[in-house]
Amino acid sequence: MKEHIMTETEWEDQMACKVLAYTKDALFVDLRYMGRAFQIMTPQADRQITTLAADGEVLHYSSEQLIRVFQKNDKYLNRLYLHSVLHCLFQHLWIGGQRERLLWHIACDIAVEYVIDHLDKPAVQRILGWTREQVYGELEKLGSGISAAVVYRYLQEKDQEMVRKLGQEFFADDHRYWPKEEHRQAMPSPARNQWKQAAHQISLEQKRQGDDSEKGQRLLGQQMKAGQRRRSYQEFLKKFAVMREELKLDPDEFDLSYYTYGLQIYGNLPLVEPVESSEVKKIQDFVVVVDTSYSTSGELVQGFLQETFQILAGQDSFFRKARVWVLQCDETVQKEDVICSLEELDRLFDHFEIYGGGGTDFRPAFTRVQELLEQGAFDNLCGLLYFTDGKGVYPGEKPPYKTAFLFLEDYEEEKVPPWAMRMRIDEGQVRYNEY
Repeated sequence: MKEHIMTETEWEDQMACKVLAYTKDALFVDLRYMGRAFQIMTPQADRQITTLAADGEVLHYSSEQLIRVFQKNDKYLNRLYLHSVLHCLFQHLWIGGQRERLLWHIACDIAVEYVIDHLDKPAVQRILGWTREQVYGELEKLGSGISAAVVYRYLQEKDQEMVRKLGQEFFADDHRYWPKEEHRQAMPSPARNQWKQAAHQISLEQKRQGDDSEKGQRLLGQQMKAGQRRRSYQEFLKKFAVMREELKLDPDEFDLSYYTYGLQIYGNLPLVEPVESSEVKKIQDFVVVVDTSYSTSGELVQGFLQETFQILAGQDSFFRKARVWVLQCDETVQKEDVICSLEELDRLFDHFEIYGGGGTDFRPAFTRVQELLEQGAFDNLCGLLYFTDGKGVYPGEKPPYKTAFLFLEDYEEEKVPPWAMRMRIDEGQVRYNEY
């Protein structure tokens, strides 16, 4: 048999794989808890790129570039590889939503480099340049933590020339294989779920190994949590779902063998008809109350409503015949809307206006919902969500339905009634997701 003679291209690809393996080993020495993340993506040579490019499942690489950079500056290669991995861990590929694509990519690069520059590990350590020192200082003064969403808002205030300059300064990997736009219904992809699980495991491993005390490790943990918040809110809403029968084909209750046997024997007469209903757990009638007091901005209120309805509009979340009551309330109920379809939702946002601006009192909204209950307005009230900054008067008695307060900022835990669910959500999560 004729012996295969390796071509130059094959040799480069083989050596590039060895370089990547060496790079992962070098990072693992300093970042032991990251081992799971380094195993997820499959390396693949790509002649179309000049650096690394991740899509969550595959790590595309330029063989020529890997070999060349490894010979000259292996520490830069460590940073580059970690940069691509952190994009996935922080969920940057999937949470961009409707944000301006170029600006979002630069924001993600800055957020990732900020973490790497503060890890203080030999494998990735480097001296910060003047531009990075200035940008990091400005971001830290914002006092909002430094996630991609925070950096995105920061970049929106910069002129085009400054954005271009920062894009060049923080450029590392190629983002061409990132999803073009987040799915409207935020359905998780298998790759995204893998990275979500990896982030959870890394957080646990950090604590177990005691590696979460230094600043860089804390920043890593914070950004992993920031990337999970949108998905966490989707999971949170599932707490309000109820079990009910809904007409649809249920393949688990349908015996195909009897069905086809009947067709064979009797022509067009099947022995068993497919079951046309199944029990499903979804949300039916629902109340959303938004705090429209002077301390809550209209932009945030609309962003919260858009994010909530984007999740509820998913086929797996909401029954076909369902309604959402939207109450705007400061110290009294200022406006009430009932949404029964996506068309009505679109009309609400076409001319959305905030009513309120006074103080905050949560009780009037609960009083109004009780009136609706007594009037028989609900077929099956699944629960109430109250979006607020938390600075208000809570009801004294537990209502006969599930209730949750969603806080935009830190709140006084002891003042929240024990019967109420509560969740702290991120401003970046509700400000820029568009329905």
